[in-house]
Amino acid sequence: MTYCVGYWLEEGLVMVSDSRTNAGVDYISTYSKMHVFQPAPDRLFVLMAAGNLATTQAVVSWIRRDLERSFESGNAARGDLRHCDYLFEAAAYVGQVSVAVQKQNQEALRSVGASSEATFILGGQIGAEPHGLYLIYPQGNAIMATRDTPYLQIGESKYGKPPLDNVGHTHLSLDDAARLCIMSQVLTQRSNLSVGPPFELVVIPAGSLSIAEQLKLEADDPMLTAMIDTWSDAQREALYRLPRFPWETR
Repeated sequence: MTYCVGYWLEEGLVMVSDSRTNAGVDYISTYSKMHVFQPAPDRLFVLMAAGNLATTQAVVSWIRRDLERSFESGNAARGDLRHCDYLFEAAAYVGQVSVAVQKQNQEALRSVGASSEATFILGGQIGAEPHGLYLIYPQGNAIMATRDTPYLQIGESKYGKPPLDNVGHTHLSLDDAARLCIMSQVLTQRSNLSVGPPFELVVIPAGSLSIAEQLKLEADDPMLTAMIDTWSDAQREALYRLPRFPWETR
């Protein structure tokens, strides 16, 4: 399992992923879930993946292959990332590739009770078009982050949702949103063994067509310890400040 979260803000995008793909008492493996594509100076894409690891790796390889063929021939490969004019077209392309990859292995995996499904979050910007964030379902369709629903999650999402709902909004600074998304990861990790560091973070200012900040936090990074300690202290303080029950004032 995994957990990835992307946050759409007025100032740009924040995207964070964990790196755990399998967990057990005697086996833990890690793979990066975050992939950056900049096939031309006027476009930037960041793709995060969850689900069947073989599917997600094949999708990324397929995208890179299409880009290489596009560069070599000068022709678009099924609307690849180099030639799409809008971010929703890029999301549709990733969805088409994902569906094609899943179909290749679907029957074999189904015969042993496994799933080939994968989900993705695609964030980025093309030219002067607005920056955007899309969640791409295993069926290939996608939804877009909006001002009313500014964050998107894939993977083990439920444990990291409360801080995003309670504290987040689209006018946060990029730095505050980055802290909030990392906290969402840390809280998820504490509740579910299938999510864990290294945590990867990118910050993309609107209109920049570039990654302003990129960070990888290992399990022993002092920042993670300081963040959870600070968060826990604040939660305890909030608990003590909650209204008293009637019987406590007798």
